[in-house]
Amino acid sequence: MSERGSTAVPVEEQTTTTNDPADEPSPITTGAQSVVQALSVAGVNALFGVQGGAIMPVYDALYAETDLQHVTMAHEQGAAHAADAYGQLTGEPGVCLATSGPGATNLVTGLADADMDSDPVIALTGQVPTELVGHDAFQETDTVGVTRPVTKANYFAEDADSVGDLVGKAYALAREGRPGPTLVDLPKDVTNGETDQTPGAPALPKYHEIQEIADESAVEAAASALESSSKPLVLAGGGVIKGDATEQLRTFAKRHEIPVVTTMPAIGSFPEDHELALEWAGMHGTGYANMAISHCDCLLAIGTRFDDRLTGGIETFAPAAEIIHVDIDPSEISKNVAADHPLIGDAGTVIEQLASAMERSPSAADWRTQCQHWKSTYKMSYDCPKDGPIKPQFVVEAMDELTPDETIVTTGVGQHQMWAAQYWTYTEPRTWISSHGLGTMGYGLPAAIGAKVACPDQEVVCFDGDGSFLMTIEELSVAVRENLDITVCVLNNNAVGMVRQWQDAFFEERRMASEYPWVPAFDKLAESFGAAGFTIQEYDEVADTLAAARSYDGPSIVDVFIDPEENVYPMVKSGGNNAEFALSEEQL
Repeated sequence: MSERGSTAVPVEEQTTTTNDPADEPSPITTGAQSVVQALSVAGVNALFGVQGGAIMPVYDALYAETDLQHVTMAHEQGAAHAADAYGQLTGEPGVCLATSGPGATNLVTGLADADMDSDPVIALTGQVPTELVGHDAFQETDTVGVTRPVTKANYFAEDADSVGDLVGKAYALAREGRPGPTLVDLPKDVTNGETDQTPGAPALPKYHEIQEIADESAVEAAASALESSSKPLVLAGGGVIKGDATEQLRTFAKRHEIPVVTTMPAIGSFPEDHELALEWAGMHGTGYANMAISHCDCLLAIGTRFDDRLTGGIETFAPAAEIIHVDIDPSEISKNVAADHPLIGDAGTVIEQLASAMERSPSAADWRTQCQHWKSTYKMSYDCPKDGPIKPQFVVEAMDELTPDETIVTTGVGQHQMWAAQYWTYTEPRTWISSHGLGTMGYGLPAAIGAKVACPDQEVVCFDGDGSFLMTIEELSVAVRENLDITVCVLNNNAVGMVRQWQDAFFEERRMASEYPWVPAFDKLAESFGAAGFTIQEYDEVADTLAAARSYDGPSIVDVFIDPEENVYPMVKSGGNNAEFALSEEQL
């Protein structure tokens, strides 16, 4: 007898069947679950965000996802900066989340920063339900419209069935070709909606093409220019690191004995302790790097956008040089500096093409001797009287001596950023994490958090200024909560130092709104957060205090009282000639 409600099948008609998993209906999930699945399929390990009403369905879907580490940040700007640093260090897009309205708009500074520096980031923002969009609903903002100018691509999710693949597309776009930030705006009805669709692996749009191999005839012409050069120079840009081309760069430069200059974003792409290294060029770059650029006859520029802080006045930048410009983004070719030999393609691939095309090295022995002469003549140095206030350069060098080569350095923006770039010797890529194009004060601390999450086994040191540190100090609560072992050195001069330096030089010392008559005691403030706090006021305290801060298992803050009148040199006036760098205020 069959059970009630069932249909009996005669014994002789029964057959054995095997269920094909492909025939099984997909389980019903929500759009939010599809978003989380898309992140998992992409291989995402960590996310940085702040909860809120419109993004809450996505966070609810994250509740059951044990393979994704979520770091709750104190502010959405901090989430974007942490994701930015994470993306720079891993090469995979860092993920940040925020709710609608102020949550989304608080991400804008971080997205603009990532956009200027071509850093891979994907932002997921909550949005009011679709039917309320355009009706000034609570915490509604046109997030797609607001962020369009500062993202590589952004999308408004329209339905639960497609949202997972949309997130995958945004992820792929953030990573592939020239990296950059992307955003997906997620209306609450879409993330709450049901779907039986399973997102696939991240995939680029069909129309999106990336040229990786440069035109062969253009490569041969560029190789010939290098071979016949007597004053060749490599200018490595941030694209060398983002394109994982540091090994190709190092092999090429060493094989052909060509001196190497970097941009600030490319610090670490070529070891600064190598005899061919001239370190970084530009407004506050080394005198010898700027002299080499100004006198070379062939400049191989790789993965740089020739921004104004590098070039100074365009008309005086590498005036006698044939320009070979390698970039994966064709829009950068001849945008600022006209290229004699445009090579569109992936940095590492094009370097290998050039290496194959070059039959001999340039005859440049005299040029290398000249570059060494400039290194001796314009050596980076500073006065350090032991009976005076602490010089910030001394602190940077002291910390460098204490730490291993693979230590990751993050900074805010200002004088401290320049000293950290100038007086730390970088030998490895992805160890210098800073804000370059946008110049975002407050970047350092949240970037240190993202760096430590990305590379938990590497030491992370943040150099910050008192003004920059105060802009995102709330993120110290995150470092304590997550027990992140980072060391922050606040180079404290009671001022927005770079502004004060410019006021002294160009505004007849009218120090309007640049000096602080009072700043907090950062060591005590650190302790109130639950971090370790230290203070340095004398030279003989530097080594032991830095060592104690490093040995503390958790976040530590070192408040270093530096000479408030110390300035950053060399310095090229804005729009000036790089060869006419100043070594003191009197020379400006």
